[in-house]
Amino acid sequence: MVRFVARALALILFAALAIVAASWWWLAQPLTLPESPLEFEVRSGTSLKAVARELTTAKVLPSEWPLVILARVRGVDRAIKAGNYEIASGITLPRLLDRLTQGDVTQSALTIVEGATFAEVKAALAADPAVVVAPRADTELMTKLGTPGVSPEGWFFPDTYYFASGSSDTAILTRAHRLMQARLAAAWANRLPDLPLKDPYEALILASIVEKETGRLADRPLIASVFINRLKAGMRLQTDPTVIYGLGSRFDGNLRKRDLETDSPYNTYTRDGLPPTPIALPGQASLEAVTNPPVTPYFYFVARGDGSSEFSATLAEHNRAVAKFQKGAR
Repeated sequence: MVRFVARALALILFAALAIVAASWWWLAQPLTLPESPLEFEVRSGTSLKAVARELTTAKVLPSEWPLVILARVRGVDRAIKAGNYEIASGITLPRLLDRLTQGDVTQSALTIVEGATFAEVKAALAADPAVVVAPRADTELMTKLGTPGVSPEGWFFPDTYYFASGSSDTAILTRAHRLMQARLAAAWANRLPDLPLKDPYEALILASIVEKETGRLADRPLIASVFINRLKAGMRLQTDPTVIYGLGSRFDGNLRKRDLETDSPYNTYTRDGLPPTPIALPGQASLEAVTNPPVTPYFYFVARGDGSSEFSATLAEHNRAVAKFQKGAR
């Protein structure tokens, strides 16, 4: 009887060891993927079992239970991270579980372009299939961002933002808003003395105008110096981009004399000082240009037609430059 029990226990032990060995061997085998690389998405709030079921349907797993059991043994069955995943041939079940619980996701990217308006940023977010857009008013967004009553124009830093698929537009805009706040605060803290700007917001407004006036990096400090000199002298800015912004959807690509003569809060030909809000998203170079402009004698500039500008100290010089570079212009 004792020998029988011993043999039975030995057989049970052997069977158990064989099962463990077979399990370890099976776990070390690469999963069979229908294609490589294989992309799949785990949406926020999806359970482990639901993920395993989807992978089974996609023929990545023979059934949902191996992944579920392994996750429960490890105690990570509630640690699945949402995101967009990409797996390649050679991945094993344990490694797949590691990826799912560590949030090792592929990221989407959205670039907010320098000089874009907030309306254009919203359109880019709405057109991105990886972004979940929340229907809300701009006022509600700014309240959520901690700046109630402030126009959203200009308050989002142009940069490339990486995010997991399924992220909300609010999450992306929050990052862009915080970055603009930080960059603007740093530029303002390092500003030159005696600038004709009352506060960081005025610097943001002027930087947005500089951003729209030129795409040429070397010209931005000089254009900033022109506007700073004009503000100091009590001259009007007389800049076309503000008028165009004020026209909104009425602008058809042709700025007419009557547009420059029609008064509006954004018409810097008819009104003194800065417009009430920024007119676009300024980049780092424009923020630095208006807070640390070079000392120049310039009060005027005109486009040369090659992307650069001609700068003048007097109206007579400016008129000659206009005649030279913009023959036939209004």
